Amino acid sequence: MSTTPKLQMRYVTKQFEIRGEKARFTAVEDISIELAAGEFLVLVGPSGCGKSTLLDLLGGLSTPTSGEILLDGRPITGPGLDRGIVFQQYALLPWRTARKNIEFGLEAKGLRAAERRRRAEHYLELVGLQAFADRYPHELSGGMRQRVAIARSLAFDPEVLLMDEPFAALDAQTRESLQGELLRIWQATGKTILFITHGIDEALYLGQRVAVLTSRPGRVKTVVDVDIDRSADDVRSSAGFRAQRHHIWTLLHDEVQRAQSQEVQHV
Repeated sequence: MSTTPKLQMRYVTKQFEIRGEKARFTAVEDISIELAAGEFLVLVGPSGCGKSTLLDLLGGLSTPTSGEILLDGRPITGPGLDRGIVFQQYALLPWRTARKNIEFGLEAKGLRAAERRRRAEHYLELVGLQAFADRYPHELSGGMRQRVAIARSLAFDPEVLLMDEPFAALDAQTRESLQGELLRIWQATGKTILFITHGIDEALYLGQRVAVLTSRPGRVKTVVDVDIDRSADDVRSSAGFRAQRHHIWTLLHDEVQRAQSQEVQHV
């Protein structure tokens, strides 16, 4: 891996005005994280810790109050095709087929029709949906729709893939299946992925590293290096997986309790 970070957050703080009050609401505070090229990093934290605020900042949908975010050493100043975003809700265009949804971002890049189709076919094959290319979103299952959303984000070849709890709305079996698919896609493409979740099992199964965030305002409590054997038949049942799961659970449990005590004090 290159020694230069692919994606870098330096002392990032985001505050919001509170209507009718002088005090400002701090969502995330003093966050510094680096991702190497090709790394799979997962952010996990209690509800309300600012995970989605961070994704908005990384996507260029909002700007930090202080600090900076760099992609390949250059500041992120707004949305761009160098970042692909996959949300919890699929956000597919209902009047477009799976293939045409994947082609949508390529039209913005000005690619010719033949190249758009070639690329869409390639990514449909990558996510295992070539047989469903001409189906509309309402004709696809939730898991299939999310595969189309992933293929659409990959098709315009972003530098980084940002994923905001993309499997949260799916049933447990589909979620586990897509987690395995995502790892396969990551290995096949070598993309840099930042994945946000509140699920400890999901974070451990997917991430090379797991950044644990504190309760609000979100800060980086610790970054855990994941050391598990993913070649095992049932990774989630292995002793190593269970030990790391307990470690992260303990870190998060302390934050959840702290958040609850803060709420009680404000009542």
